[in-house]
Amino acid sequence: MTYDQFWLRYLRAHARPETRAIHYAGSSLAILAILRAVWRRDWRWLLAAPAIGYGSAWGAHYGIEHNRPETFGHPVWSLLSDFRMASLAASGRLAPHLARAGVA
Repeated sequence: MTYDQFWLRYLRAHARPETRAIHYAGSSLAILAILRAVWRRDWRWLLAAPAIGYGSAWGAHYGIEHNRPETFGHPVWSLLSDFRMASLAASGRLAPHLARAGVA
């Protein structure tokens, strides 16, 4: 599978806006946890960061989307795609990607 094929599959796995919103929030909170770990020199926040980020995302997949997170099959591509999706959404450029993936 190419990354482009994965990207379209990733977007289809995040079809519901609620799932995407929870991903954005979880990723943002995970970044804040990392920054707090560095700023406060409290390295426990480094352990909390993946739990916050992945926990919220996986909860959205199981509770809202009712599918399996893409992280399990392609962890690196999934992480990159999460930030790509968030940056495209923040810049108002996600809609054409969703349309290309067949997400209404």
